[in-house]
Amino acid sequence: MHRTPLQVVVLVPPGDPDPPGLDALAPVADHQVVRTADELDAALDRAAGASDRPPVLAVYDFRTDLVAGLGARAAELEWIHAASAGVDAVLTPEVVVSDTVVTNAQGVFDQGIAEWVLAVLLLFTKDLHTTLALQRDRTWRHRENERLAGRRLLVVGAGSIGREIARLCGATGMTVRGVARTARADDPDFDAVVPTDRLHDELAEADDVVIATPLTAATHHLFDADAFAAMRPGTRVVNIGRGPVIDEVALLEALVSGRVGAAALDVFETEPLPSDHPFWGMEQVVVSPHMSGDTVGWVTALGLQFADNLARFTEGTPLDHVVDKHSLAGERP
Repeated sequence: MHRTPLQVVVLVPPGDPDPPGLDALAPVADHQVVRTADELDAALDRAAGASDRPPVLAVYDFRTDLVAGLGARAAELEWIHAASAGVDAVLTPEVVVSDTVVTNAQGVFDQGIAEWVLAVLLLFTKDLHTTLALQRDRTWRHRENERLAGRRLLVVGAGSIGREIARLCGATGMTVRGVARTARADDPDFDAVVPTDRLHDELAEADDVVIATPLTAATHHLFDADAFAAMRPGTRVVNIGRGPVIDEVALLEALVSGRVGAAALDVFETEPLPSDHPFWGMEQVVVSPHMSGDTVGWVTALGLQFADNLARFTEGTPLDHVVDKHSLAGERP
């Protein structure tokens, strides 16, 4: 019986169509698209019987718990690709300690997310939400607005997305500092990058804070009541990382007290955000449905990126966008 050299299992959210671009895998591998735990188990069984090599798993569902449900079986995979910037859905304890290589979609979302961050910062400084509300009421009310230039921006998480945010916002004249696992004395895109143990000190000096750190055990509720208490009154907070990095109860209290002057949130602890959540009714809060990086053509770009990396994999060339599993599993930004 002919045994194909490589089998790829593609996990997508229930109800979603097959991702575009999978036809590009045909020259080097066969693929199966699955959406449920039973389908995933069956696909991995079929893949194991069709090739001498362990199958590759591509995860297009960043909210899935099915990889965790695989337990030790996930560690038998040769490579897991997360078609997302965050890898928290695939970075199970079994995968972390295994030889399984994990890659992500680095680069696909960076520019779009940075533009979204700049857009909401401009929304706040130019008071555009009030302008639109007054327009709906046909009311002419002259007001002054602020400038971004000279404001102090703190980007928590200085990876590729954080770096693109720093570049774009720095071009407006903002002072941009970063918080990362390791300090960097001479960074081309940040005015300074300091270690995580300096976070609260940096929060006390910032006008605007952008959260771009991945979700790990160490960053869960990194922004808690103490973090918000460390901020200057009126600080504006933007979260494009993962929802659980913020303790939303603490954020709500900080918004009500005025410690946080405004918040633009693209991610939440529970998604979709429940319709009765107070954030919906707060004028100083922007609620965005996890779409800051989803620019036109993003799904196709994900497929092409994976196909290119799969070709590298079959040729024995080092993979692009390999993540540091151990750092992400246990350390802060």
